[in-house]
Amino acid sequence: MLNRKFFFDRVRVDLFSGTLKASQVSGLDGILTEWDTNHAAEDDRWLAYMLATAHHETDRTFRPIKEYGGNAYLTKMYDVTGDNPKRARENGNTEPGDGARYCGRGFVQLTWKNNYRTMSGVCGVDLVAAPDRAMELPIATKILFHGMMNGTFTGKRLANYFAGSTEDWVNARKIINGLDKANAIADYGKRYYAAISHTI
Repeated sequence: MLNRKFFFDRVRVDLFSGTLKASQVSGLDGILTEWDTNHAAEDDRWLAYMLATAHHETDRTFRPIKEYGGNAYLTKMYDVTGDNPKRARENGNTEPGDGARYCGRGFVQLTWKNNYRTMSGVCGVDLVAAPDRAMELPIATKILFHGMMNGTFTGKRLANYFAGSTEDWVNARKIINGLDKANAIADYGKRYYAAISHTI
C-alpha cells in the first residue's frame, strides 16, 4: 500500500510548487485509492504514468474537466461539418453537433462518440446519452485505468512501455496522443514514480 503522507509531501514540493488545493488532493486520492484497491499488484510505473497523464490532461487541477475551447473550435476539430468530416465519421461523430457533444472530458480527455460508447460498457453508464458524466470522479478514474491499461484509446497500453526491464517514459505518450508534450509528461511521470516508491 502506498505511503500517502510521503506521496503528498513529495508531490506538493516536486510538482505543485509547495501548495495543493483540496480539489487536487481529492482527485489524486481517488486515483491512488483505485490503484490500492484494484491494481496494487501491477507495475508501479503504470500508476506514475497515469498520474502524469492526468496531471497534464487536467492542467494540473486533478479534476476531471471538459476540453478547453468553445463550440466553434470543437466543431472545427471533431464535427462532421468541421475541418475533417472523414475522421469525424470514422470515430462515430456522424451528426452535426456531435463534435461539441463528444469533445474531450475527464482525466484523459475522452473524445469521439465511439469512445464514449465503448466506455459506457466499461463503466455501466450511458455516456453517449450523458457525456458529461465522464467528468464524475469515479467514472473518470475508471476510464483512465481501463483505457491506459487495455490500450482502448490508440491500441497502445502501459505494458508496452513499462514491463520488466522495459521503461520508456517518452513513447508511453502514444497511449493517449502521439508524442504531444511527451517529454514534459515523461518528466512528470518520473517525479510521481519517486513519490510512490515508499510503501507502508
